[in-house]
Amino acid sequence: MKLDRLYPLSHSPIEFHFRQTPSDFVVTEVPLYPFSGYGEHLILKIRKKGLTTWQMLEILSAHIGTKVRDIGYAGLKDKDAMTIQHISINKKHEKALENFSHEQIKILETTYHDNKLRIGHLKGNRFFIRLKKVSPTDAKKIDSLLEWIEKNGMPNYFGWQRFGKEGDNFETARQIIDGKLKMRNRKKRDFLISAYQSHLFNLWLCKRIEISRLFAGLAPKELQKVFVWGDEIIKTIHKEPHFFKLLPGDIVEHYPHGKLFTVDNLHEEAKRFQARDISPTGLLSGEKATHATGLAWEIEKDFVEEVPARGSRRYAWIWPKEIEGSYKKEEWHYELHFTLPKGSYATVMLEMIANRKIQTG
Repeated sequence: MKLDRLYPLSHSPIEFHFRQTPSDFVVTEVPLYPFSGYGEHLILKIRKKGLTTWQMLEILSAHIGTKVRDIGYAGLKDKDAMTIQHISINKKHEKALENFSHEQIKILETTYHDNKLRIGHLKGNRFFIRLKKVSPTDAKKIDSLLEWIEKNGMPNYFGWQRFGKEGDNFETARQIIDGKLKMRNRKKRDFLISAYQSHLFNLWLCKRIEISRLFAGLAPKELQKVFVWGDEIIKTIHKEPHFFKLLPGDIVEHYPHGKLFTVDNLHEEAKRFQARDISPTGLLSGEKATHATGLAWEIEKDFVEEVPARGSRRYAWIWPKEIEGSYKKEEWHYELHFTLPKGSYATVMLEMIANRKIQTG
């Protein structure tokens, strides 16, 4: 299926079969910090399969006799996968867990810590993915693509999971924003509004990749016929070493975390971006958000809308770590291992490799 968003490379689509199952899709949470080994909170390292994080928490809370909200967790993990994550409970419930048994949940390790886990208390996630029906020729192409990603990184799109089974939940959010639909369920309403923010971000990122592809494929004289930005600015952007081109006025952030600031010296900040010291950010429309300025704003303003939610910025570009790929020629399987920052999607990396929409069924 044809993609509805752009990626840096324009290779012909690569065919493989991918299905999100516990045997072919494994996600392991990478904690933000080492646990202290002491304190009032019991930390459980849990392996689950065929359950959402919420379902797993409900099963555990019913067993130990506490409310779900009293259990701490750092992130939500896929249902259609084998996932390993940490949760925290008050250590007074430790004895109640001694006889816990469930065919879809296994407690792998326990330790202690001095504070409750909260959303965002993770560095990232480690993925194992098995692709099937991969020909030897396509396996070599995947090897080459992984080398490119290892060196250059990848765009940080929101994955298809963000937009519901039909991929259109942001349209429902648009109706809520326009006042055409009332939704009393506050949690569902907020989720849909955030999906709309994600949709706008993806549209903006697609536009910026389109611009970057033009700079990668055309000479400055040709670009002067496409962009009315001035010859010197076009030449400066064209000389940037990274595929994704920074623009004057972009909002960048220290990578992998840090403060936001505006690009003033394009030449110097482009070198820092190439060195992975900083990364450009895109807007999540909403209240109190930091906006780009100058030339970057001229692009960004087309993807800004009044959204009844708090606005923020999101990395537009990330670098997967510890990428490993191996081809099992006898089975025509290609096995991938890689680590992504929190909030990034493994299926986006697969889409970039395949250069087509990924069907997970």
